[in-house]
Amino acid sequence: MDLDIQISNLPPGALPAPHPPSQPYGEHRSAHTPLVIDNGSTHLRWGFATSAHPFTGLNAVAKYKERRTNKPLLLFGDAIDSESGAKGQTRTPWEGDVLLGFDALENALDYALVHLGIDTPTVDHPVIMTERLCTPLHSRGLTSELMFELYQVPRLTYAVDGVMSFYQNNLPPPSSTFASDGLVLSFNTHSTSVIPILQGKGVMSHVQRIPWGSAQASEYLLKRIQLKYPNFPTRVTPLQTNWMLRTLCEFTPSYPSLLKSLSPRTLASGAPHPLSSITRIIQFPYLLPPPTAMPTEEELVAQAEKRREQGRRLQEIAAEKRKEKMESNERDLEELTALREERGELREKEWLGKLAKAGFDNEAELEDTIKKLDTWVKKARKKEAGEVTDDPMEEPSFPLVDVPDEELDEEGLKEKKKQRLLKSGWEFRVKTKREKEREREEREAEARREEEERNEDLEGWAKKLRGQQEKLMGKIKDRERRKNALGDRKSAAAQARMKNIANLAADDRVPKKKRKTGGEDTFGADDADWQIYRKINITAPSSDEEDDFNTLQAIESKLLQHDPTFNTSHTHASLSSQSSLLLSTFKPPLNESDVAAHAQIALNTERFRVPQVWFEPGMAGVDTAGLGEVIQNALGRFSHGERRRLVSNVFLTGGPSQIPGLQETLHATLRPMLDPEMDVGIVRAVDCSSDAWKGMAGYARTEGI
Repeated sequence: MDLDIQISNLPPGALPAPHPPSQPYGEHRSAHTPLVIDNGSTHLRWGFATSAHPFTGLNAVAKYKERRTNKPLLLFGDAIDSESGAKGQTRTPWEGDVLLGFDALENALDYALVHLGIDTPTVDHPVIMTERLCTPLHSRGLTSELMFELYQVPRLTYAVDGVMSFYQNNLPPPSSTFASDGLVLSFNTHSTSVIPILQGKGVMSHVQRIPWGSAQASEYLLKRIQLKYPNFPTRVTPLQTNWMLRTLCEFTPSYPSLLKSLSPRTLASGAPHPLSSITRIIQFPYLLPPPTAMPTEEELVAQAEKRREQGRRLQEIAAEKRKEKMESNERDLEELTALREERGELREKEWLGKLAKAGFDNEAELEDTIKKLDTWVKKARKKEAGEVTDDPMEEPSFPLVDVPDEELDEEGLKEKKKQRLLKSGWEFRVKTKREKEREREEREAEARREEEERNEDLEGWAKKLRGQQEKLMGKIKDRERRKNALGDRKSAAAQARMKNIANLAADDRVPKKKRKTGGEDTFGADDADWQIYRKINITAPSSDEEDDFNTLQAIESKLLQHDPTFNTSHTHASLSSQSSLLLSTFKPPLNESDVAAHAQIALNTERFRVPQVWFEPGMAGVDTAGLGEVIQNALGRFSHGERRRLVSNVFLTGGPSQIPGLQETLHATLRPMLDPEMDVGIVRAVDCSSDAWKGMAGYARTEGI
């Protein structure tokens, strides 16, 4: 792994902490201080308008029955993580971008009001509360019913969080009215909104929204990680991918240009792939195996000496066996030679009896055995003495082959049959030797012709060999592509293979009429018939593949030796290694002994691909316009002067607006769609998480409430 790649550890899970106590309720009891509630999809923020900062908690509740006392508990926010059994009972007021869980909303509001110390039967405070753009009348009606009938608030005001954040960051002097202009881009949990504001008022009839937010982006990143690491040992949670999105992901002004810069045509030998410059490693928690005792230096020396002693012992055993076999063959040779010398002293019957007793059927078999033993002994002695000689092949004699069968008895016929087989083998070996000699002469002649061609026209010779190299590399690549396609059962190659198998199993090569009459199956009569087994067998190595590799290596070695324009970067191995380097950088290979590496996730192109979906939703399969197209559509409804005022103050708010590179990407997106004289100003909220609540609190302190 490249040492320059940054490794980030997952943040440890924080223990839930109780909210800080609020101010005494006595000062608000009869003051009718406005109550500000930011009802977000992820967090609920609440507090009195006179407070400098809101109280914040996860907008989720869980009803849980305590095991020991068997009492029902209602947990809110971070307290849910303190009870493992309560996590499965978690409920939120939101279903996507629509407020539907009013029981959960009631429980969350009860917690907020109790935490503020409100102990009166009714809530005698004006309430300003956030809601989503284009909220259905059903959701707004039930929310109003909850606030007026259950809590009996005197007044209720709804506000849009993005507009309130813009108000907080563009507050006018105390003596003047709010009349700022701007284009608000509100990045929410489940959606992103474009809100034009002119003269301090939101033009809600021209608001645009896309159904993509931080929740969908985190889920998309999680799917990319699961696709990249299908067997990852640790469960990756949406909370962790949300942290990766906010910490490691970035916007880029031109995603295609980034990909093009990461795919160079050539790489210097040993140079890291450009993809490693954007790769970030996330280290997940892991358990180290129990430590094993390492052997000392003395133990290692003893083990090495033991292995050497075992090797010497095996060599001695092998030498002893060779010696015993040598002595045994020499004794057999002496005995058989002595037996052959007794032939002239014995009568025919006695001689045949001695041959039978020695295990031979006839005298020819005895001679053959003596000859084999003598040859083996001579070779063994030469090998033992260190002599290496290649004896020329002596042509054996086969006297009985040309003798007619009528002149031979039964033993002679057997010997003639044996000599005929020996002669066939001898002729085959001679023929093979001649063919090898002819092939060697042809190769030498071809080498001479190639050398002459190279000396006459080096450029043409190199061009011809490069064409052969490209053809072979294409053939190897096609074969590899087909092999990979066979692994996918839905691919055309896999379906063709199954069709071939079905045709073989159908046994319809012979017509049905011929099979009934005993027709012959002609499969195999043509050598091309056997190619079908190569098509259906995807595991067996192909001899053609090995021949292609050998031919390719020979061509490349010639080009490296004689062509000055051909270097190692043009070889098949180098080109394949560049592809392998890309894959190993995209997903670093695992070392079986490295426990920490098995708990690591490498993010590279995903860091830029996931944020890019805000501008190109089609990358994630979302059928909607991108943020740039939506902004262009919204600006197209205003006059030239109004567009100038809007784009001069493009305001970013919401959690995803803190992802690096967003301002540069927006500027690169907006600049081509505007007139050259229009200045583009892009600013980010000072506090993207709390500015909406602070803006509502500031507005609640004015006379407009």
